[in-house]
Amino acid sequence: MTAELVRGQNHPLPHTRLEIRVTAGAPVMACAALADAQGALPGPEWIAHPGSPRLPGIEVSRQAAASLRFHVDLEALSERARLVHVLLALPEGVGGPDRFGATAAPFAAVTALDGTEIASFTLTGLDTESAVVALELYRRQGAWKVRAVGQGYAGGLAELFADQGLPQAASFAAGVQEAVARHLTGAVQAPLTGVPGVPGVPGATGAQDGARGARGDAARAEGRPHAAAPQPLPAEPAAVPTAPGAPAGTGGAAGAVNYTHPGRVTAAPPTPPPAAQATPPGQPPRPVAGDATGWSMDERLYNQVWGMFEDLARTVAAYRSATDFAESRMDQELDRVLSDPRQRIGGAGDAARAEARARHDDLAAQAREVLDRDLTQLVAEAEVVEPALPPAYARWDSPVWHAYRVPMEIPMALRLGDVHLPERPELRIPMLVRLPLERGLWIDSGRAGSDAALMMDDTQLRGAAMDTAVALAARLLAVHPPGEFTVQVIDPAGSAAVPLAPLITSGVLDRPPAPGAGGVAAVLARLTQRVDLVQMAVRGGAAESLPPDLDTAEQLLIVNDFPHGFDDRAVTQLRYLADEGPAVGVHLLMVADREDASAYGPVLDPLWRSLLRITPVPDDHLADPWVGHSWTYEPPAVPPGGQVVRRVLDRVAHARRTGER
Repeated sequence: MTAELVRGQNHPLPHTRLEIRVTAGAPVMACAALADAQGALPGPEWIAHPGSPRLPGIEVSRQAAASLRFHVDLEALSERARLVHVLLALPEGVGGPDRFGATAAPFAAVTALDGTEIASFTLTGLDTESAVVALELYRRQGAWKVRAVGQGYAGGLAELFADQGLPQAASFAAGVQEAVARHLTGAVQAPLTGVPGVPGVPGATGAQDGARGARGDAARAEGRPHAAAPQPLPAEPAAVPTAPGAPAGTGGAAGAVNYTHPGRVTAAPPTPPPAAQATPPGQPPRPVAGDATGWSMDERLYNQVWGMFEDLARTVAAYRSATDFAESRMDQELDRVLSDPRQRIGGAGDAARAEARARHDDLAAQAREVLDRDLTQLVAEAEVVEPALPPAYARWDSPVWHAYRVPMEIPMALRLGDVHLPERPELRIPMLVRLPLERGLWIDSGRAGSDAALMMDDTQLRGAAMDTAVALAARLLAVHPPGEFTVQVIDPAGSAAVPLAPLITSGVLDRPPAPGAGGVAAVLARLTQRVDLVQMAVRGGAAESLPPDLDTAEQLLIVNDFPHGFDDRAVTQLRYLADEGPAVGVHLLMVADREDASAYGPVLDPLWRSLLRITPVPDDHLADPWVGHSWTYEPPAVPPGGQVVRRVLDRVAHARRTGER
């Protein structure tokens, strides 16, 4: 039975291999600090944190997220370690809350490897604190226990580490925060809603939360934490874990995974589609497009795609955890064989090694069987969902574009490309981001990190980056009603004339691309003034006082060849637009190689962190918001030789001129 701890209470730990799950109302990061028998923290090498997530017996998450989990193997800790502090902190400089009192109380649970919850602790009573010692695992008289601590620090990680006696605590804490900020640059996060009620200011569309938030609402309504982490295979091979996303009782060695997505709910779930209810008894449910709940089919499909994304993340996490456990157990068994001189040679040793490998292979095979079964269900679902997606969510080669008409309403989200994992590369999940955009976009035209990029020369890579920018701009124009979205372009050297041709020749641009330093200054001054005016109107509650000639449509600024043509003033204005623009309808689409701007040093680090980095070629730099896998991103591919983008832009331009759809 689970022990629900209060501050200061302890509870014995019946297992030494544990999983710690953390959920919170906002993204948090987790660290684990070891201490010796005197409770002292000898140095930074005793801390597992997002920048250095592994220590013997401990692995924490590299990311900050509202749902985290990490593993602890108490037997594998250093001999000197007698205590493990579980630390939580709010990331700095990423636009989230700066104190725990501004969000829902964090929840921490200690579980066994089979998912059985041992103890839990809700960290209530926090206010100005931005870092907290949540739990401590400690060894007393040969037995391990967990204690609920809940000690908060208004000074953040720096104050926490200083209190634990860490030398140079402030600089170390800053390094941890920087590691989290770098990771957040590539994190795919469920977007937040905007501020309704003022022209040109993003507002909420549809449900107020995406699939991730809806899952949390449903979990809280049932009185349980919503960060149910995937369950690895237990020590005995007879018990196969339930697949993530499946309701209780559907797992097991022969059970079918239920992909009717019971976790994908909203505050007011309508009746599921009839086809989802017509499944013959004893058969797995047939995948149905729009199987998630929502107020409209647009919202249902959005929630379903995010549910598929989460299901795939957790299913693969369960598989990887299970195979890691199989490897770890085999290594321990082989170590025991080698530590016994009587078994190092001869038939007994060979037999023991063979048995250890056989048990490993059996566990790995079971893990693969569960994974393949889950992936088969997800592939079947993707096959029915993909053809049903509306233009905003569909690939460029989808037949839905042949019947495209300019919409009268803004959709919930936009497809930026696809993501996939190496366990099943052909299973592509649409990468959807909420509209209006809450972050600018950065298309990286550099070579960092991608094998595909290394195979291209600089000209090819920069051309591919601009092609991707034009395809995304065309999609944004296509999914907005006439006149409610405009695009401006800064091309100081005129190097993007060929990729920009579809935007220029179709007539969707109100102004030609701005050349030179003078063009850069004029565009940035105009957009900066717009941001200032709308911000003042929002703060003063006087939207009617905006100048009548002010364009209140959403604005997308495409910036090519940064920082060419930018002086210090222009760079400052660009940073201002990146920070303040999204809240009032001004969005950046940067096409840049970070190395080109290296002369600015750390001054531009906040700019890069504020933008969602995507690439013109496949690259495995994105992370999901649940378990932190590295996902391979595929940019939105336009069919070779196809004219779909030009046809769509022509229709958008016609609708803008005539008001006809």
